Amino acid sequence: MAFPMQFLCRALRTVGLVLFYYVFSIGITFYNKWLMKDFHFPLFMTLVHLAIIFCFSTLTRFAMQCWTGKPRVTLPWKVYLSKVAPTALATALDIGLSNWSFLFITISLYTMTKSSAVLFILFFSLVFKLEEPNPFLIIVVLLIASGLFMFTLKSTQFNLEGFLMVLLASFIGGIRWTLTQVLMQKAELGLQNPIDTMYHLQPLMFLGLFPLFLFNEGLSVSTTEKLFRVSELSHLLYSLVTLSVGGLLAFGLGFSEFLLVSRTSSLTLSIAGIFKEVCTLLLAVEFMGDKMSTVNWMGFAVCLSGISLHISLKTYYNKGNGPTVRQLPVRDNPDLELPLLQTKDDYCEDTNDEEEHEILY
Repeated sequence: MAFPMQFLCRALRTVGLVLFYYVFSIGITFYNKWLMKDFHFPLFMTLVHLAIIFCFSTLTRFAMQCWTGKPRVTLPWKVYLSKVAPTALATALDIGLSNWSFLFITISLYTMTKSSAVLFILFFSLVFKLEEPNPFLIIVVLLIASGLFMFTLKSTQFNLEGFLMVLLASFIGGIRWTLTQVLMQKAELGLQNPIDTMYHLQPLMFLGLFPLFLFNEGLSVSTTEKLFRVSELSHLLYSLVTLSVGGLLAFGLGFSEFLLVSRTSSLTLSIAGIFKEVCTLLLAVEFMGDKMSTVNWMGFAVCLSGISLHISLKTYYNKGNGPTVRQLPVRDNPDLELPLLQTKDDYCEDTNDEEEHEILY
C-alpha cells in the first residue's frame, strides 16, 4: 500500500511542477511578444529581467538562510568562473536571441523553430560524451529536420532574419541545457537548489549580454522617449511596470525550469515541452492571429513525432535496457557519481544527504 501512495505522490508532484512551469513559460512567450510590438529593445529588456531575477534570488536566499539557520552555498571565484561561466554565457545568448526574434517572427514560427533545440541537445550530449551513439538517432534527426523544413516551406508569415535568430538560439540552447544539468547535478558544487543556481548565473549572464546590448541598442535606448528622454512621467512608469512584470515572469520561468530539472530530470522537461508547444501553437492561432497551413501542421506533427521518438528512446535506455548514458565523474568523491538522466529522487536515495533534499518551501 505504501508503494502506490508513494508513486501517486510523486506523480502529483510532477504534474504540479509541470503546470507551474507551463504558467510561466507560455505566459512569458505571449507577454514578450506583446511587449515587443511597442518596445523595440529586446536586449535591454533581457538585461532588466536578469537584474530582477538576481535581486529576487538574493532576497530568497537571505530568507531561506534566516528560516533554516544554514548558510547558502557560495562558490569560490576560481570554481565560479570555470564551472558556471560557460553555462551563464550560453543561457544569456539563448534568452537574448529568443527575445530579439520576437521583433520579426510570429509565436507559431518561434515555437516550431525553438523545438529544434532537441537536436542540438542531442548533438552536444554526444560531443560531451554524455550519451552513446545510437542508430535510431538518425531517424530522430531526420524527423525533426523534415518537420522544421515542412513548417517553414509553406509558411505565409516567414521571416528569415527572425528564423535564423531562433535557430541560433536553439543551437546555443543545446549547449545551455546540457551544461545546466551537469552543473546542477554535480554534487560537490552544491547548486541542486534552483534559487542558488539562478543566483550564481545572473551576474555572468548580465556581463555576457551587456556588450551585445551596447553594440546593438545602447545609443537607441539612451535616446528613446520611452525611458531616458521621456516627456511625461506616466510613460516612464508604464515602461518600468511592463518591464518589471516581464522580470517577474522571467524569474518564475527560470525557477520553474530549474526546479523541474533538479527535482525530476531533463527528460521530464523535454516531455512537458512537447505538450507546451502544442498549447502555445493553438493559443497563437486562436488569439494572436497566426496563420498555419495544412503543410505547416503536418510539419509540426512530423517534428513532434521525432521529439517523441527521442524521448521514448531516452526512457527505454534510462530504465537499464541499454548503456546509452555515461557516468558523470566527480573527482572529490566517486560515491557521488550519477548518470545525466538519473532523476533527482533516485539521486537523493543514493546519497542520503539532508542538504540534497533541501528545496524552497
